[in-house]
Amino acid sequence: MNVFEKSGLALVNRLDPEFGHEATIRALKLGLVWGTGPVSTSRTRTTLAGIQLPNPVGFAAGLDKNAEVIRPLLATGAGFLEVGAVTPKPQAGNRKPRLFRLAKDRAIINRMGFNSDGAAAVASRLSRYQGSGVVGLNLGSNTESPDPGKDFAGVIEACGPYVSFATINVSSPNTRGLRRFQQADALGAIADRVVFASRRLQRPVPVFVKISPDLDDTELRDVVSAILSSGLSGVIATNTTTDRSGLTDALAAESGGLSGKPLLDRSTLVLSRAYSFLDGRCPVIGVGGVSSADDAYRKIRAGASAVQLYSALVYSGFSLVRTIVLELDRLLERDGFENVSRAVGADHR
Repeated sequence: MNVFEKSGLALVNRLDPEFGHEATIRALKLGLVWGTGPVSTSRTRTTLAGIQLPNPVGFAAGLDKNAEVIRPLLATGAGFLEVGAVTPKPQAGNRKPRLFRLAKDRAIINRMGFNSDGAAAVASRLSRYQGSGVVGLNLGSNTESPDPGKDFAGVIEACGPYVSFATINVSSPNTRGLRRFQQADALGAIADRVVFASRRLQRPVPVFVKISPDLDDTELRDVVSAILSSGLSGVIATNTTTDRSGLTDALAAESGGLSGKPLLDRSTLVLSRAYSFLDGRCPVIGVGGVSSADDAYRKIRAGASAVQLYSALVYSGFSLVRTIVLELDRLLERDGFENVSRAVGADHR
C-alpha cells in the first residue's frame, strides 16, 4: 500500500461507513484508484464453469451494487467482479444507519436490505461496458415481493445478456423471510425458473446459488441435493453470518450480516463440506474473511475454484487484490502446483 492509498483509506475510514462507501465509488469513477488491469500468470489462469479467468480472485457482490465502476475495479488486478444484488424495481433498502465497521475485529456488519437502482438502470450500465473483463450478476428480490423466483428470473432476463454468470441470492439475512428459500423444495423451484430464464437468453449464462454459513450439515446436504437436481452451475460459499461468537468490538450487537475476518473459519468449513457433498459435480466460489493470499489459498485447498473478497478492502485498500494474486502464485509454485486448478480441493486428497 503506497502513501496515497494509505492516506485515502485513513480518510474514508473516518467517515460514516455508508458515506465512506459512496465516496469510494466516486473516487473510482474519477480514476483516483489506480490500476493496470487483471494480474495473470500461467499458474493463476483458470476456468470457472466454462468461464476463462485471468486469476481466481474476484470482488464479491455488495461492492458495486449498481454496476457503476466495473472498469476501474477490474483494473485493480481482480480476475472477475460480481455486481448487485440487483432487484427488479428500484428500492431504497433498510433504514439508516445500516452499515457498521468493527475495526477491532476487522469486520463489517451490514443490514442494507437490497438497496438497488433496479434492473433497468443496471442493465443500461452493463450494456455500455465494452471491456473484456468477467462480470457476474447477483440476483435480488424486492422486499415486499410475494414471489422471489419471479423477481430473480426477471432480473436475469433484463441483465443476463450483458454478464458472464448469475447468482441466486437466497441467503442474505437482511431481507425478511428470504433465507427460508434455501430449503430444498423452495430452492429447487426458484432454481428451475432462473435456469429456464437463462436458457432463453441468446447466450445462456451459468447460474450459481449463494448459500449461508449458518447451515448445518443436514441443511447443507439438502441444499446440495437441490442444486444438483436443478441444473445450477455452482455454489458460492458463503454469504454473511448472524453469529457473533468471539467479537470484541462495541458494535458487535448491531443486527445484520457479519462479514470480514471473523467469518473466515466458519465460511471455509461450510465451503469444504459443500465441496465434499458436491463430489466434483460443479464448482464452488469461496467468499468470507479473505484478507490475504494465505486465506485465499486455504479456501482453494478446501475446494474453491475461485475466491471473492470485499470487507478486507475497507482495512487494506484495493492494492490488496494485486498482492493476493502475486503471493498466491508464489504459494502455488512453492507447493508444486503448475496451475491453481490443480490445487482445488487439495486438502481433501
